[in-house]
Amino acid sequence: MLKLKSTLALLALLAGAAHAAPDAKEILQHADMARGGGLPGLTWSIELEARDEEGEQKRSMTVKADANNNIVEFLAPEKVKGQQMVMLGRNMWFVRPGLSKPVPMSPRQRLIGMASNGDVASTNYSGDYSARLLKEENINNEDCYLLELNAASKGVTYDRILYWVSKKRGVGVKAEFYTLSGKLFKFAEFEYGNDIRHEGKKIPFVSKMTIHDAIDKSKITTLAYSAIKVVRIDPAIFNLNIRAD
Repeated sequence: MLKLKSTLALLALLAGAAHAAPDAKEILQHADMARGGGLPGLTWSIELEARDEEGEQKRSMTVKADANNNIVEFLAPEKVKGQQMVMLGRNMWFVRPGLSKPVPMSPRQRLIGMASNGDVASTNYSGDYSARLLKEENINNEDCYLLELNAASKGVTYDRILYWVSKKRGVGVKAEFYTLSGKLFKFAEFEYGNDIRHEGKKIPFVSKMTIHDAIDKSKITTLAYSAIKVVRIDPAIFNLNIRAD
């Protein structure tokens, strides 16, 4: 009888382990890669368009990223051509031709429309936020993990994010962004029409991010991603001292 009880207890333990909740950080790490995070070297192009009741604004840019750093260079319109945002870890600087030295800036600052500076860089949610798995939920007929992300420091782009990650594809499909006081101020939806190869595996890569104002429905900002390439990034390009010379 005692042996039977021990066997049943072991089976119950194994069943519980088989159905244990997945690790929130691991879910995030996988989702980050589909938005450029945690990979050794990538370049891509972004066409950013912001629309509201007053009209449109546009920016064209290229991004170079390694596992921890980003350089965003603006290509158009002419008034911003050649300007750069350099992001080293969680710190960001503005660089412009003719400027004597890089100027510190915040990833939280608005770029244009509903897009913040940090939105155009690669995503490192797994390093920038503490994550908690809240539940599983169906979004647009897709089963997802719903994660709550809270900022690990004041230097990140958002204070709190609710993030839906596809269980099947392992990519983020929707995000809600909240202020420190808990107010929802915008949300974003993601599409993945691109892919890259990393360590012999094909990984989906974001093709479009659509950001909506939570109150004013006329305010919509889209980021279209193209020309994604896996390349070696020379670490010297992130050296701010060289740029200041």
